Amino acid sequence: MIGQVFNLLKSHETQLRLNMKFADTHAHIYSSKFRNDLPEMLERTFEAKVEKIYMPNIDHTSIDGMLEIEEKYPKNCFSMMGLHPCSVKADFEKELYIVEDWLAKRKFTAVGEMGLDLYWDKTFLEQQKEAFRIQANLAKKYQIPLVIHSRNAMPQTIALLEELKEDNLFGVLHCFTGTEEEAQKLIAMNFKLGIGGVVTFKNGGVAEVIENIDLQHLILETDSPYLAPKPYRGKRNETSYIPLIAQKVADVKEVSLEKVAQITSENAQKLFANS
Repeated sequence: MIGQVFNLLKSHETQLRLNMKFADTHAHIYSSKFRNDLPEMLERTFEAKVEKIYMPNIDHTSIDGMLEIEEKYPKNCFSMMGLHPCSVKADFEKELYIVEDWLAKRKFTAVGEMGLDLYWDKTFLEQQKEAFRIQANLAKKYQIPLVIHSRNAMPQTIALLEELKEDNLFGVLHCFTGTEEEAQKLIAMNFKLGIGGVVTFKNGGVAEVIENIDLQHLILETDSPYLAPKPYRGKRNETSYIPLIAQKVADVKEVSLEKVAQITSENAQKLFANS
């Protein structure tokens, strides 16, 4: 009898794992880093049960490559449209005209990747803020999520969101590495937290923050080809590594991998309703 129960439990566990599905909510798979092996990399990804990949745009130079991948893998790869803060220069309005034109022509899953980046250069901070406001209003207009990049700029990012806050503004803070207080402020403004490879880093700080954050507020991402999780840290990241990130989240939250897969995938599906 005990043996029968054990076999039933093992069968149930196996079935759960077979039914696991993941989503990578932020991956630059159109990057030149994947030029030589994109099909092979995606094959590994699908074998790892990562079924949906959301691709953030950078600027006009990334659009064609992104849309080509979406056309080739329409059931798995989904495009966003936005202007990355590192591409915001003195003439950023020209780039935003392109973003607005594309958003008017067809559906996208989100406005992004956009935001503030004060890590490399603070020269165009005011332009970044204005581009932030414009893109937030585009997200409101089209009722799609805002995918925010914030590097060395969390206080400014939260201040802008508080300024722009409305019931129809929602989205995700991609690659979240802030404090628990900042996390709670974002959650209160209807934003998810994008958890990537940094959660596996020994001194990354993310694991400690998400201990007290409910899974319903989290989605998983790789930010491929950047920020590979352990044990691949320092190497090219890829979408097939999502289960490594999910396992670390499961360990931190003391829940099963299957639960993390289920809840974060459901969160992604609700957030990116256009996919």
